[in-house]
Formats: sequence, C-alpha cells, structure tokens
Amino acid sequence: MKGKAHWRLRTRTLELGRRTLVMGVVNITLDSFSDGGLFLSPEAAVAHGLKLIEEGADILDLGAESTRPGSHAGGANAAVSADEEQARLLPVVEGILKRLPHAVLSVDTYKAETARGALAAGAEIVNDVSGFTWDPAIAEVCAEFHAGVVLLHTRGRPEEWRAQPQLEPDALLATVREALAASLASARRAGIPPDSIVLDPGYGFGKRFGENFTLLARQSELLSLGRPLLAGLSRKSFLGHTLASPFGGEPAPIADRENASLAAMTAAILHGASIVRVHVVRPAVEAARVADAILAAL
Repeated sequence: MKGKAHWRLRTRTLELGRRTLVMGVVNITLDSFSDGGLFLSPEAAVAHGLKLIEEGADILDLGAESTRPGSHAGGANAAVSADEEQARLLPVVEGILKRLPHAVLSVDTYKAETARGALAAGAEIVNDVSGFTWDPAIAEVCAEFHAGVVLLHTRGRPEEWRAQPQLEPDALLATVREALAASLASARRAGIPPDSIVLDPGYGFGKRFGENFTLLARQSELLSLGRPLLAGLSRKSFLGHTLASPFGGEPAPIADRENASLAAMTAAILHGASIVRVHVVRPAVEAARVADAILAAL
C-alpha cells in the first residue's frame, strides 16, 4: 500500500498519500489522440487550464508535442522542434501563472531546451515520457532548476509500439521495473534528489493492449522502487478496445471512454497511485475521493 511522502518541486513541496492528487491535461497540439487542435491557441489553452483548476485539478500538465502511437516523437524526425514546442508552450505557462500565480504547472516534454524554457517561465515539474532516455541532457536541466520530475516508462519509440512483442506478466513487470530503476539512477547521477521524483508505469507507452491490464493489476509492485506513482490511464486505446462490443467490434470512440477511464483510474489509486493524470477533472476528483475513503478504511 502507498504511504505518505513529500514531492519536492522547484519552489514548493506537495504532500502525497493523504489524498490522491489530480493532474489535468492541457494539450497544446494539433494531433494528440484525444483532443488535438482544440486548445492550440494560447487563449484557448489558458482558458481550459483555468477551467480544470476550477474543477479541482491540483496540477496542470501542459504538452505541446503529441507522443501518440505512431508519432515520431523522440527521434531525429520529430514533427515538433524545440523552438516550435516552446512557441506553443511558453505563452500558456505565462498566461496561466499571470492569472493564478500559485498554480502548479508541469510540462510534458523530453527536450532539454524546452524544459529549461518552461522552468524559467515558472513551471514546477518536468514530465518526461522517455524517463530521461531520449534527451539525456534534460536531467541536468531539471537538477539545475531543482524541478520536480515525473519519469515514465516507455518501451521503444512511438512508431515502434505497435510492433512490440507480447511479454509474459513477470517479464513485463521486470521490464518496467528495471527501466524505471535505470531512469532513477540517471536522475540521481545528475543530482536530482529522490524526493523530487515520481514514477509513472507508462500505460499505453509501448505496451500491448492486454499488458496494460496486467500492469494495472500488479502496479503496487512498483512501489518497491521507493518512489510514489503517477498513473495516466485517461482515454487510452486499450480501454477503447475493451469496450468494442457495443460499437460493432470497433474500439470505442474517445468520447465514449470516460466511464472506463474512471474505472481504470480508481483501480490505479487502489493499487498504489498517489497522482492520476486525467482529461476530465471533476468526475475524476469525485472518484478519487471515494477510492481514498476505501483506502482510509483498511
């Protein structure tokens, strides 16, 4: 079972474990699988972020490059350069903090240059989907700014995910655990203290559909790495495939995955997640409170 911990960020510390923290997603992208293009303008993204905070988000996670399956994120042919990523991202960071100076902002990036710009603009957290493997220089940037970090497990790059071999449950857990341990080691070598680090199992990132359920069922085993867990299950494609029956055998559309997202999120909390990353905040806050009450009764 998860215990209480503290997450040291750039200018403050968050308490974890007393209640589940909700991280709301703001995608400033053209092609994110869930809501690409909806919040591309800074004004729309800022307004959306403020709305999510009003609905109860503890943290906002701002991303300006899609890492959906099949994208070329992380490689030499990445569709979004660091300059373009910052041009999308930094006005939103600045706009939200102008309205709400105490908002806790995370930036979803694997690029060292973008992390530096966002932290200098006031972000508190860097959420690296590559776990410091696609641009190793990002670790030094996070250490320099004393940022909080999220290290996510991914297996391969997005264009490789659909071809990943299926792993047996024990092999899957070992693969995730070993890669997260390696990311932790990279962070510590860069001078990032352990209490600045949260780990993310990386649901949907290089996992075959059924593997995500195996990982969710055994998620609490990753607490042996000694750091709190963040779970991002919202609207993932493996949930859409699970709901295919009512949709003529096709994956459920994005808009019809919210109930499944809440169910998976609740399971993640009961299996040790201290933070959940979601697209729709208010129902997630309510479901998290119920899950927290169950855990408090144990």
